[in-house]
Amino acid sequence: MDKFEQIRAFTKVVATGGFAAAARQMGVSRSSVNKLVINLENELGVQLLHRSTRRVIPSETGLAFYERCLAILADLEEAEQAVSQLQEEPKGTLRINAPMSFGMMHLSPAIADFMVNYPDLRVQLTLDDRLVDPIQEGFDMLVRIAEPPDSAALIVHSIAPARRFLCASPDYLKRHGIPLHPDELQQHAGLHYGYLGTRNQWKLIGPDGEHVVSIHSVLCSNNGEVLRDAALKGLGIAVLPTFIIGSYLQQGTLQIVLPDYHPPEITICIIYPSNRHLSAKIQLFTQFLKGRFGEQPYWEN
Repeated sequence: MDKFEQIRAFTKVVATGGFAAAARQMGVSRSSVNKLVINLENELGVQLLHRSTRRVIPSETGLAFYERCLAILADLEEAEQAVSQLQEEPKGTLRINAPMSFGMMHLSPAIADFMVNYPDLRVQLTLDDRLVDPIQEGFDMLVRIAEPPDSAALIVHSIAPARRFLCASPDYLKRHGIPLHPDELQQHAGLHYGYLGTRNQWKLIGPDGEHVVSIHSVLCSNNGEVLRDAALKGLGIAVLPTFIIGSYLQQGTLQIVLPDYHPPEITICIIYPSNRHLSAKIQLFTQFLKGRFGEQPYWEN
């Protein structure tokens, strides 16, 4: 029996936490995955997994073996790529997870253009604003807009800045006045992003230092386009990235509030498991996005 298939099955079970999930990712039956892992344990003479009706976790020996297996599979992938010259013609499926607004507005047209250049490549794009573990959930890469995670198991590439500004409609500012200092924001209606860890607070950095402002939130959402639409209707002040509001700032239907004060910087990043660092499709797509967006993205022109 192919030892590498046994190893692949074992690593998938550990990564996904179960035989059924591993089988779905491998495109085989659950019993086939179970058989591969059992044969591997029998050949090694050790128990690699602790099994229960609810979950499967690696034994101490299994966890150590899992780490070695990831390195082995990465080396195998490098050898396969060298032979098949995937660096020139990427093939197979590229599984991408990205946030909803950026995915709809900017990533989806970029993917379409990329696929025109590489017709043998298939792409599976999942749009999701929640935090995702690419290893556990079987994605080749993530597009994320946040502070990069600090993990030895992940590789991070910044592809573009995600500059954010306070903004409101001219009508709202005419009715409620233009705040001149962060402290005045407490007297205004706030349109608040729901996943921020600071709850109903905004952290702003300006010429006089850092300010943490408690806001009166009239609308909270985990989607920036919802907050943008509310700001356009004159419902309050929002903190939004330029990739959502750039065109509205240019048109004058939204305007920047407190231009000298900004939220902490975040970036648009590509994140992928370290054992995928030799994948041609990941490397090519990463370089493509860096070239498409860059340090001065088109939505800010």
